[in-house]
Amino acid sequence: MKVAIVHDWLVNYGGAERVVEALLSIYPEADIYTLVYDEKKMGKIFPKEKVHASFMQKWPMATKLYTKFLKFMPKAFESFDLSGYKLVICASSSCAKGVITPPLVPHVAYIHTPMRYAWDQYFDYKKRSGKLTQFFMDKWMPNIRLWDYVSSQRIDTLIANSNYISRRIKKYWNRDSQVVFPPVDTDRLSPNGKPSEDFFVVFSRFVPYKRIDLAIKACGNLKKNLVVIGGGSQEKELKALASQYPDANITFTGRISDEAVKDYLQRCRALIFCAEEDFGIIPVEAQACGRPVIAFGKGGALETVVNGKTGVFFSHQTPDSVERGIARFEKAEAEGAFKTEEIVAHAKTFSTQRFCQQIKDCIDQTLIRMDEETSLKA
Repeated sequence: MKVAIVHDWLVNYGGAERVVEALLSIYPEADIYTLVYDEKKMGKIFPKEKVHASFMQKWPMATKLYTKFLKFMPKAFESFDLSGYKLVICASSSCAKGVITPPLVPHVAYIHTPMRYAWDQYFDYKKRSGKLTQFFMDKWMPNIRLWDYVSSQRIDTLIANSNYISRRIKKYWNRDSQVVFPPVDTDRLSPNGKPSEDFFVVFSRFVPYKRIDLAIKACGNLKKNLVVIGGGSQEKELKALASQYPDANITFTGRISDEAVKDYLQRCRALIFCAEEDFGIIPVEAQACGRPVIAFGKGGALETVVNGKTGVFFSHQTPDSVERGIARFEKAEAEGAFKTEEIVAHAKTFSTQRFCQQIKDCIDQTLIRMDEETSLKA
């Protein structure tokens, strides 16, 4: 069966790209269609001969400036000719799900989120943008929203990456969806069998909505040891913030290898997770290493962390709330609430093998349903 996998863009490797990699493990002969493709960064995982990039690939600096070209993304994805395929699978948090498929070709879309900047986080993005960007957001976004809704109606089967996203799909697209949690490489991650050391970890891209500042402020106020892993646009700002707490030991590692990240996760007391995520793979990775999570109690974390068993929640995105979460964690830790084997067992329910089987089942059900519908009409 000739299969096409469509993804928003292939420029960095993260959770969304792990989904594409897992889909390729199910359909290894599939072709990949995407907006832009950075061969230097992604060529080892997604070989050039498998990837078909849109016309935007030829634009100057396309692999760096692609997010600025939202207005042109619908046209780019609708320009792909997928008429020669028997199955089309999209993995989308932006416009990839808007490809056009023939009537009898099943179109299955795995949705990380309806595009945040068009819907519920529109005003947050607008506040953080310059005046020129704000002007174009006001001018273009109504048409983007209309296209986003219309294109969602062309999909045969919608799969959400969490119950949280399933509710957003229903609200903005008025479509029902199945839920399949994303794949986490739990086989690669495991406890080191040693007691935890006296530090907390934050592991994230340094962007505003991740709210790394909250963990820094909370640990700074409490004089707790904190290791901050990652990099991004907020790096200077976050380091300047950390310097305001000389009595706290706040260390920045920069971007480090997967093995180094694993080592920190294995040794820490807990991961602090302050973002409101659609799903959030990092908390599951920490749990796969046997470590509990102190998480903001909203979004995907509510589906990946078991309160009082694999972690604790804090209620608000404020330093005070994070501090109370740390205190709650320390009380539970002292009482022996967190059992390594139970935390690991929970993490393994999010394995890549589980994802592949559930996705394959959803796709097979779609193929059977569409065959039956075609037979009844014949």
